[in-house]
Amino acid sequence: MTEVTREQPDRGPEKELTRRDFLKKGGAAVTLGAAGLVVGSRVFAAPIEEPVTGTGVKYAMVIDLDRCYGCRACMAGCKVENNTPEGVFWMYVFRFEDGRFPNTRISYMPRPCMHCDNAPCVKPCPVGARYKRADGLVATDWKRCIGCRYCEVACPYSVNYFNWGEQTKRQYLNWKAPEAEAVRQITNDSIPPYKNPDLAGAFKPEARYIAGGTHTKGVMGKCTFCVHRLEKGLLPACVANCPVQVYSFGNINDPESEVSKLLRTRRAWRLLDELGTRPSVYYIGSTPPTTEFQQVEAVKGRTS
Repeated sequence: MTEVTREQPDRGPEKELTRRDFLKKGGAAVTLGAAGLVVGSRVFAAPIEEPVTGTGVKYAMVIDLDRCYGCRACMAGCKVENNTPEGVFWMYVFRFEDGRFPNTRISYMPRPCMHCDNAPCVKPCPVGARYKRADGLVATDWKRCIGCRYCEVACPYSVNYFNWGEQTKRQYLNWKAPEAEAVRQITNDSIPPYKNPDLAGAFKPEARYIAGGTHTKGVMGKCTFCVHRLEKGLLPACVANCPVQVYSFGNINDPESEVSKLLRTRRAWRLLDELGTRPSVYYIGSTPPTTEFQQVEAVKGRTS
């Protein structure tokens, strides 16, 4: 396995979404959050006693909720790395507010794609565009995708996004001050607009087209665990940009990997595990929130 190296984190701009705005646009995410907050065990399944082991490389992520303080650098890093369209965030951070004043507690929960072993989004795809890779990643072939959105409907985690706009009109954000200055630090002064050069030609023409900077109109997109970075031995952007090491990422089949060691020594759980999806993302740390919640969203901008 190619060694995955850790980079120094970059801090991205942040902006909070009001509860009213979230309820307007949250869609299925509201259902996910509400179900978990009313009956915590419906979302947070029983602890994972032992990680699944096997042969070959199988990527997994462990998220330490005790470390996360909602800075949203992971969201900013993901957006800049993957050139996602305006309003699209492959990584989300939820904020939970527990208890009653003055005895309240605020906690945060990042939510990438779960890259499920039994991915419900794969089965309904009529053209085989959504598929499970041998290394554990759930990917989308943009050359095959017809935009039917069946994967979006089937996914209980609300991580799929349909690209409504043309790339030239909606792809890149024209940043305004003070957000522009914060983004400038991440993109090496390349704003606006910004296009990540690392995505250009990342895959051979004969290979399945599962990452890139085009985001063609009419196709589905979601978190890829930054597969183009993994092929270079780098960590996903959300992991590399986190300033407090909330995320651990690696080969769960390697008993000496960081993720395997954490799952052997810490109490862990997975979102909606009782549905049989078998997510590749594990949570450790704080107990699940049980009352009212509010989503936290990050970078905002305008298209030209």
